[in-house]
Amino acid sequence: MIQLDLKARLERVRRICKLHGITQAQIAADLDASQSQVSRILMGHGQKASRLVEEVCLHVEKYEGGVTADSVRGNDDLVNALTVTWDGSVKHAKALSAVIRSLSALGPLHNTTKAKGGSA
Repeated sequence: MIQLDLKARLERVRRICKLHGITQAQIAADLDASQSQVSRILMGHGQKASRLVEEVCLHVEKYEGGVTADSVRGNDDLVNALTVTWDGSVKHAKALSAVIRSLSALGPLHNTTKAKGGSA
């Protein structure tokens, strides 16, 4: 049985897909996943948190103006990176925030690796 917070998040992601006309095939192509994997994730059939579930959710949530604070707190890779990097000060938090925001100019990482002939 999937966790209630994950279930609610997947319901939100399905609503965003419907609202913006995002197809499973589009998500699969953007994330280098199969359409059947994306379908299983979106339907929540026996789904538990995984890297691909997180990638699908984050990918779709960007269409609603970004991800939720809960999804940021729930992303272990991001939290660990900030824990190691941030010194705890307000000044440093602002500097790290500026660096992170500037990375958005690069676009999605998986698109840049594809363009260079690499894999995501």
